[in-house]
Parts: sequence; C-alpha cells; structure tokens
Amino acid sequence: MKRVIIHVDMDAFFASVEIRDNPQLKNRPVVIGAKPHERGVVSTCNYIARKYGVHSAMNIKEAYRLCPQAVFMHGDYEKYRRISGELHHIWETYADVTEYIACDEGYLDVTRSVRNFHSPEELGLLIKARVKAETGLTCSVGIGYSKSAAKIASEEKKPDGFFVIPDRESYCKLISERDIRVIFGIGRRTAEKLNGYGIYKVKDIIAKSKQVLEMLGPKHGSFILNSALGMDERPVVHYDAADAKSLSREMTFQKDQRNFAFLQDVLLILARNVDERLKKRGLYGRTVTLKITYGDMKSITRSQGCESTDDGYEIYKIAVELLRKVKRQPVRLIGLGMQNLSKDYIRQLSFADLQDKKQASGMEQGIGQLEQRYGVDLSLEKMHSALGYLYQVVEEMAARP
Repeated sequence: MKRVIIHVDMDAFFASVEIRDNPQLKNRPVVIGAKPHERGVVSTCNYIARKYGVHSAMNIKEAYRLCPQAVFMHGDYEKYRRISGELHHIWETYADVTEYIACDEGYLDVTRSVRNFHSPEELGLLIKARVKAETGLTCSVGIGYSKSAAKIASEEKKPDGFFVIPDRESYCKLISERDIRVIFGIGRRTAEKLNGYGIYKVKDIIAKSKQVLEMLGPKHGSFILNSALGMDERPVVHYDAADAKSLSREMTFQKDQRNFAFLQDVLLILARNVDERLKKRGLYGRTVTLKITYGDMKSITRSQGCESTDDGYEIYKIAVELLRKVKRQPVRLIGLGMQNLSKDYIRQLSFADLQDKKQASGMEQGIGQLEQRYGVDLSLEKMHSALGYLYQVVEEMAARP
C-alpha cells in the first residue's frame, strides 16, 4: 500500500500566538525570547523580522542590531503548550499515527484514514482549515509519499502553505538542483565535507555516490544517498511521554577531572541542554539524576525527587547538591538527566514562581558568567552550529587555568 504522510508545521508559532492575542503587533516585526537589554537568544520571530536576517537561536543583541524596530518579548510558554495541546487534538483526529517533532510540528501517517476522503489534498486542506478556525493560527501543510517528501512539501510554500509531492519522480525533479542541505541528515559540517569533493547540489550526491559512501561511511552515506534518490522508508513513530523513562545528557572528558567547581560549571551547560529538550517536547520531569563515572571506570548514580519542572536552572541546583554529596575523586564522565517525565504540569504555583517570571533567567545569567570566566561562546546559536561543539567548548574550558 502506498503511504500518505502529512507534515504540519505551524508558521512562526510563538510569535503568531502573540500577534493573534495582540492585534497591535500585526504588520510589525516580532521577536520572542528576551528584551534587547537582557541576555538571551531568539526563541522564534515572525516572517517580517526574518526579512531583516533575524532567526531562531540568534543572540538577542545581534537581533536588535539587525532589527531595532522590532517588538521584543518574553515567551508565555504555558500558553504555547496549551495551544499545542489543541493542535495535537486536531491532528490526532485524522491521523492513524502521529509523531511530534516539536510542540508546533508533526508528521501524520494518514494512509488508512485518507480513504474516508476524496483525496489526500481534501484531508490536508481540512486540517489547515480546522487549525485556522479553532486557533486563529496558520500552518503549512505538506503531503508526500514519505516523511522526507512531506517535510520538503511543507516548506515549499511557507507561510500558510500547501504543497503535494505525490511520488519519487516528482520529489527527485523538485530537489535535484537544490543545495544539499535540503536533505534531512546533512548539517553544516557534513555539507562542508561534501562541498570539499565538489558536491553542492542534490544531483551531485547521486553523480558522486561512491565518494559519498566512502566519506560518510556505509550507514550515514547510504541514508543520504537514498534520500537524494527519494527513498525514505522511515515510519511515523508515535512518541508517548508516558513511555519515556528519562531524558539525559552526558559529557566524557579527555582527561579525568579533579576540579569539582569545574564540574559544577559543566552541569550548568548540561542542564541548559536538558531544559531545551524538555521544552521542545513539552515535557516535565519529577526526578533529577546525576551520573558520575570515575577514572577507575566505576559508575554511580544519585537521584532526587522534585516538583514537576522543565526549568533547567532548578534542575541544575538540585544536581549541584547531589554532586556535593559524592566522593571527591577524578571524574571521567558526568551526566545529568530527568526521570518520571510527563506532559502534565503537576505543581502548586507559588510566589517564587511568579517572581521567577519577572526576573532575568538564572540560567542565562549563569551561562553569561561562564562565558566571561572561560572566554568561550556558549550561545545556543553556536551550540547548534556544529555537531560536537559542546565537547569542543568543554575541553577548551577544561584547559583554562
């Protein structure tokens, strides 16, 4: 049976929600993240701001330099999660299986359910119409025979777009002359490698398939080559937060670390990574777990329960308390994770919570202090720029006196 996959991507989701709720923002550049005088990065921005070069993960000060006339705002993430739940309810109404990539983006396998409609196009347009009618927001919908095709289709006519790639022939014809980074799995570093062999367009991947396989290895290289040829059998896989046991990040050091103050600094970086991933998936955790592997390869874990949270700085503070209780000997690996994950926020709102919303993020303040202390760039923009940058920057920090 030929698969029918829909990719739905909300248009500048956070910014669009704020514009919907405050019509005075319409036709103005809007940047969600922080105020210009604060530390922070762009969470998202609307398409007007993007015309000035502003983009997600950019430093707020750089965004202000590019577009000083923009309205800079803090995000209301509880509101975004609530609306995300409304969106997911709509999408799940029509899908056999849903896979959420983020709170505002997902794949829908509609291979069976599409039989209840005259065509895949009718179903895709119905989803767009319901999203608009029930939330007041626009989304871009792509329909394809695979996840890759659906994803590229949704990006074809953004914003408020609709596009269909019905088969491999249409897919290959559409992307043949495009930059290789249109292929899922090709980031900046992989693109640079391929460029070094004269591979710039998708058609070059096919023409130089032998070099691609040699350079990227059989597994990654075959995936990239198959994607260029329009072959993508990846299933739509439903992610259920209730099934998730944990979410974690680890750091292995080239040399065993004896400085526990440095280990606390590394924990802050790991906590921000965990924070970002929790928020992206719309999850909260109720158990913080610290993992330590010593130089003799003996590993220990320590855990502590907490109120439901996705706040990286809260997680960091608990992890530091756990670190202070472990044996002081050379450390080979340190890891930080959250367990007992849920999409439900189970917590009593306190005065301290309200104060936290008014103050600059403790996480961003802490990261700023690390940047000054070690002379490194820990911006999210930089962290996302290259695979392995996190390891590289931590090793630079470790080398500092």
